[in-house]
Amino acid sequence: MPENTENLSEELQIKLDRLKEYIAGLGSLAVGFSGGVDSSLLAAVAHDVLGDRMIAVTESDASVPEREVKEAVAFCKERGIRHILCKTDVLKEESFRHNSPDRCYFCKRGIFTEISRIAETNGIKYIAEGSNMDDIGDYRPGLRAVEELSVKSPLREVRLTKSDIRLIAKAMGLSAWSKPAYACLASRFVYGEEITEEKLHMIDRAEQFLIELGFFEERVRMHGNMARIEVPPADIPKIAADGIREAVYEKFKEIGFLFVALDLKGYRLGSMNATLSGTS
Repeated sequence: MPENTENLSEELQIKLDRLKEYIAGLGSLAVGFSGGVDSSLLAAVAHDVLGDRMIAVTESDASVPEREVKEAVAFCKERGIRHILCKTDVLKEESFRHNSPDRCYFCKRGIFTEISRIAETNGIKYIAEGSNMDDIGDYRPGLRAVEELSVKSPLREVRLTKSDIRLIAKAMGLSAWSKPAYACLASRFVYGEEITEEKLHMIDRAEQFLIELGFFEERVRMHGNMARIEVPPADIPKIAADGIREAVYEKFKEIGFLFVALDLKGYRLGSMNATLSGTS
């Protein structure tokens, strides 16, 4: 899709112009790049503004779905963006491995510490991440690490919402504009349950199977030896239908799950946070 931002509303064009101005003022930038729509927009604009004074850095350990890493690599190759893959081995961090409620803080601290090192090695002055205005109200301990390490948040600086970002990304021809949100695989565990590389790979394989079946907005939550599947309410009859239901069960059993359950409330972001608040 060709770039055609002239069709944006005046409000969105002003925000996009402010984003470009903000990034230009930084001079050089390393973007923590996950391949999602937020970081895709940030990386694309930063590259347009800064050229070779910008790099994208993608975490590629077991907590990141393999397909996400491949898509991040393809995106940067297509746009000519300097791209570096890094592994921080987050499982070495005890608070992450034991899935404490502030797990995301320790993960982000480790990742951005490594990105800072990579930036310095490449002569890049600032590092940035792709959170937006909609992220402020949610439970996101990772933003504490962002503040502590002085990581820039350009999308929040110009007050872009998720809806804004999708519209701008679509106008710019970014393939990720309609991509569903995908959080770190560690978000699929009940707080307090130990996270291992084997379990992360199990979830990755299970979710990839659902995507191959056509369920693009899904989550597989792990509760001990049980997988709890979340899909949008409209997709519940489809996944529960004869044929699909048996195929999912057999595949999940092959992956290593003893029980497979379907969440009747349907997919929602951050459902594991309900164990912190006592709500669902």
